[in-house]
Amino acid sequence: MMGTLSSEFKSCLQAVTEQPRIYADANVAAGLVAFMRDRLRWDVLFVIEHDDLRRASDQEHNRVARRLLRTLITFDRDFLENKRFRPSKNGGVVVMSVPDQRTRRRLLQSLDRNIFGGPVQHERRKALATSTIPLEGRKIDVHPGWDEQ
Repeated sequence: MMGTLSSEFKSCLQAVTEQPRIYADANVAAGLVAFMRDRLRWDVLFVIEHDDLRRASDQEHNRVARRLLRTLITFDRDFLENKRFRPSKNGGVVVMSVPDQRTRRRLLQSLDRNIFGGPVQHERRKALATSTIPLEGRKIDVHPGWDEQ
């Protein structure tokens, strides 16, 4: 049985990469994107680097992130509104409510370990890469103390 073009694309894409695939919207600082790429080794699409995406609506960011099989990371709390952004219609959303850079980095490292499998858990990350988007259909509100719950 042959799958749809979308399902075939998804299988090929997941076979190519084991890194978490992230969609960082315009609210994420360039320094944090560099941290995700350089320190965490995440595959990050940063909308500021794409003229056709940098001024897109929140709904468009949500659609594009899901279509590209990427977890959306943002500081925009509007994404927590289930009426506007139904969990079943997203590829996973991480909303960060963190005031300082140091805490942001620590919480991203916690996300890497606990959600995306992290470098220490290479086999877990490999398993996630062959399944689906790790947070598909879910939202996480990341704030100081989130990783201690």
